[in-house]
Amino acid sequence: MKIEKIIWGISKKSEQVDLFTLTNNNGIKIKISNYGGIIQSIYVPDRNGKIDDIVLGYDKLEDYQKHTPYFGCICGRYANRISNSSFVIDGRKYNLTSNEEKNHLHGGFVGFDKVVWNAEEFIDDKRVSLKLKYLSKDGEEGYPGNLETNVNYILTNENELIIEYSATTDKSTHICLTNHTYFNLSGNFENTIMYHQLWVNAEKYIPIDNLAIPIGKIYSVSETPFDFKNETKIGERINEQNEQIQKGFGYDHCFVFNNYDGDLKHQANLFEEKSGRLIEMFTTEPAVQLYSGNHLDVTFIGKNGIKYFKRIGVCLETEHFPDSPNQPEFPSTLLKPGDVY
Repeated sequence: MKIEKIIWGISKKSEQVDLFTLTNNNGIKIKISNYGGIIQSIYVPDRNGKIDDIVLGYDKLEDYQKHTPYFGCICGRYANRISNSSFVIDGRKYNLTSNEEKNHLHGGFVGFDKVVWNAEEFIDDKRVSLKLKYLSKDGEEGYPGNLETNVNYILTNENELIIEYSATTDKSTHICLTNHTYFNLSGNFENTIMYHQLWVNAEKYIPIDNLAIPIGKIYSVSETPFDFKNETKIGERINEQNEQIQKGFGYDHCFVFNNYDGDLKHQANLFEEKSGRLIEMFTTEPAVQLYSGNHLDVTFIGKNGIKYFKRIGVCLETEHFPDSPNQPEFPSTLLKPGDVY
């Protein structure tokens, strides 16, 4: 087990940015930056022992700072969308930054993906970890409260990547954190993810409007392209004439888990048959946003100069529901002083 650190570059605020490489005893290697908490690479073997990188991203820090669809980053303060870039707490309206038309996406113009986090390294016989810490000040991107946030990345010898999130605030505020890694388990970024097989433990999903905001209802997945109750290829029904598929330009929807109670549970699998690589996803959250890379295009020139195109990566963003601050029927995302997220 080991951690290696290099200076990766300088932020726009002239802060040093580092890139950490976490390696376990099986040769699994994960590269993480303290800029945005970005998972820059994950190297794992296929069924024949060939090691490849299985996540999309860039070679250089500068590319993340100028043109990124949230490759590998921490999304916050609020992952996903908040309608009309506002919410009300205790009778007071808070106006957030509008960075996706009239709505607020993934924390705003300078969300948690675009700041430099303080980093500490830890290592023992069973795990290596990188603990990131950031103080989001009262009023940042319009949010109330000074929010102390910790995100701990842990790599174990059981080939687990564990991401632990915690936060406290001095004013009531809304919070929803996730990781936005794009996976391509083939290890070849010229291959689509349409043949990846997906299982999600969800009988319901959240329909959206034309701006990807929840319409306030929850639909059954049965007899729709959103039914992944049995392992199904992502591309099998992604081009069906379905209103919700058309509104999301593919999959860009939140799936509601069947048995949510706040405990850690196995809720999804992602499998690529040719390589034999499998991700088993466990989470404490009530939902996962499935995003099939619908808005990627060749203007995103990734690692080794490869042009990323539509549906070359897939995201499984574990989270609370989108727009929960404005949807009273959804589980609350309100964090109060004295409580711990």
